[in-house]
Parts: sequence; structure tokens; C-alpha cells
Amino acid sequence: MSQTTSLADLKKTSKMVASQAGIGQVKAFMESQKATLAAVLPRHVSPDRMLKIALGALRTTPKLMGCTVESLMGAVVQCSQLGLEPNTPLGHAYLIPFEKRKKQGNEWVTDKIEVQIVLGYRGLIDLARRSGQIVSIAAQAVYENDHFEYAYGLDEKLEHRPAMGERGAIIAFYAVAKLAGGGHAFEVMSDADVTRIRDASQGWQQAVRAKKQDTSPWGAHYAEMGRKTVLRRLFKYLPVSIELANAASLDELNARGESQALDNVLEGDYITPAPGDDADDAPVNAPAFDPAPILQMIAAAADIDALALAGEAFRDAPDEHYDALKKAYDNRRAELEPAA
Repeated sequence: MSQTTSLADLKKTSKMVASQAGIGQVKAFMESQKATLAAVLPRHVSPDRMLKIALGALRTTPKLMGCTVESLMGAVVQCSQLGLEPNTPLGHAYLIPFEKRKKQGNEWVTDKIEVQIVLGYRGLIDLARRSGQIVSIAAQAVYENDHFEYAYGLDEKLEHRPAMGERGAIIAFYAVAKLAGGGHAFEVMSDADVTRIRDASQGWQQAVRAKKQDTSPWGAHYAEMGRKTVLRRLFKYLPVSIELANAASLDELNARGESQALDNVLEGDYITPAPGDDADDAPVNAPAFDPAPILQMIAAAADIDALALAGEAFRDAPDEHYDALKKAYDNRRAELEPAA
């Protein structure tokens, strides 16, 4: 039988703003939720690591302490369900404090601070690759001196040859996916299309009001934000996983300036599989698991992205092999990660 863990009884202890509760109480509350994280995390990421990352985000982004404890924990649970580590050099996802503002008289004042999950371009790509429906996927910016042709219709065409010298200004973005069942799908957006989406986003509007456009994600990383925008549009036409669909929905809510309701995540029930629950689902003639190729992938990983793909390869490894693969994964990650 599956074991259901209700989180309703924890709400009484989670309503405080984190700065009022203090980092000690926040840490204690998060520590009490390890079982919840274990129920939703992929096997190659431990609850201890996810909690360490979350607490690290509070230290590097002190403004997150202005959010409620339950919304912070809800954001961690949501990232765990997606299998994405927030606020790390991987660039998969970010926990960002957003000020919900209201007008009092002639001035805008902060009503409250909410946690928002902002998906990174790399995080969306990683989720797309995991779905099993997509062989490869990528997004690119097109510059005015590049050779670029495309056409929709019965004879679709997409051709991009980047200029070798000065490429000029950005004129468009495109995303293209190779499907597992054969064929390709692509989407093209003009720079003006992307700029209109940027101008309507909550983060950009806040940056404009604060006169901090240059340091905002759209200002500092315009090309990457544009690539993510066209990717999100392409996802609407692809056979994507539930995780990717949820991630894209979260990111769209953030872009529109709407609440992601992360303070409601803890209201649900999570199903924790009990030992032996999936024994009847195992294939009778399953081939023997060989850890050697995965160990080679881990050893050969030249960067964190390559290592993450190796981690996906052993997330469902048999217990007798999992610990050795996890140890090799952790050792290689320690070698690749920059010194703290």
C-alpha cells in the first residue's frame, strides 16, 4: 500500500515571514520536511542537498527572508518535483523575491513579497530532453549579419548560418526540436515579438520602476531570455512531459506577473511509494543492468551539464548499483564545481 503524508497540520507553523521566524526556525522547519522532498525528488538528488541549496539561496539572496516560510518551502517542493536545483551554477531555476505592489494615493508601495520560481533556459532544455519524446532541442538568437531563411507551410524550411565576423544586432530568435518519432518542429519570433513580451513581464516592469534595467535578467541576459521565450512558445506544439508542461506554466505565470501560489503547495497530499509497491510492474525479462557505461559517462563529463545527463542515466538504477554510481557522481561534481 502507498503511504499518504498529509501536510495540512504543518500550516500552523509555516505562516510566519522568514525574517521574523529567524534562519534557525526556517532551517528547522525545512529539515522536518525531508520525507516530503524524498517523495518527489529524483533518486540522484538527495533531500539534504536540496535543503542545503535552498538555505544557501536565503543567504545569497537575503530579500527571500521577507517571504513566508510556507511559500519558501513550497518553492523548494515545486523545484524538487521538477527535479531542478534552484540558484546553482547549473542555471536550471532561480528562487526570486518579487514585490507585490499596490497604489496608495500617488505612490506605489510594497504590499508583500512572494517567492517566484524563474525557469532558466538550461532548465527547460533539460526537462525537454528527459521527456523521451524529443531527441534534441535548442534555441538560438539570429543577428542581422547572419544568413537566416525560414518558411512555414507544406514545405517548411529553417536555415541559419551565423556570420563569422561582426554579427550586428539581434533580429530574431528561433527554437527547433527533433522528435523521437521522426520529423522536426520549429518556431521563429522576431526581436519585436520578444521585446513586447519582455515589456509586459513583471520583472522588467519592476526593473523599469526601480531604474535597474541593466541589472535585471532581461537587461543583463537579453539573448538568453529571448531564447527561453521562443522555447516556451515551441513547447505548446510538442509532445512534452507533465513536468515540462508544469514548468512552462510556472514560467508563464511569472512572465505575466501573476502569483504562482507557492504558499498553497503544502496543502496537498504526497504519495510516498512503500517498499515493494512496484514489484509487480518489473518486466519479467528485463536485461541485466550494466553500470560500466554510466561510470564512463561520469568520468568523461567535462562540465556540469554533461554530468547532469549522466545523473539522469542512473536515476532508476537497481539498489545494488545505485550507491556506487551516486558516489562517483558526487565525487565528479565536487571536481567540476567551482571552489566556494
